Amino acid sequence: MREVVQQLPKKAKEKHLENKKFFEKLKKRPPRKLDYIMQELHETEFEKTDCLQCANCCKTTGPLFTTADIERISKYLRLKPQGFINTYLRVDEDNDYVLQEVPCTFLGADNHCSIYDVRPKACREFPHTNRKKFQQISAITLKNIAICPAAYNIVEAMKKNIPIG
Repeated sequence: MREVVQQLPKKAKEKHLENKKFFEKLKKRPPRKLDYIMQELHETEFEKTDCLQCANCCKTTGPLFTTADIERISKYLRLKPQGFINTYLRVDEDNDYVLQEVPCTFLGADNHCSIYDVRPKACREFPHTNRKKFQQISAITLKNIAICPAAYNIVEAMKKNIPIG
């Protein structure tokens, strides 16, 4: 798995133009059943993908933390929300709360998340390949395929299974 993850940025870069063109066409003319197709591709990929073998998302990027995330995680950690913010978060250039550092503070050496049951919404939904109206998040997906082997595989499957003009 380590080798796959190490090669992912290079592979994603090589496919970037092809993927960008595919997503531009997809955005203009999404198939009627795109959400169903994406759900199926997502489920098929995650039947054979074990995130605990990778955790590259947790090692290289950090999620955005919503107010609800902060309140839920703070309660779980028995901290006041401001204490949680001061200890773990910073405000980024888009004025969003993000982790002070990566890899994620909550990621263990065994790739398990110590706050898994209350993890941020962005973590629960990553890599966002089963979202409704998938064609609207192509920019995020183009970034995620350089981070997540499953996202890369799903996009490759999309290009084979979704006919676009």
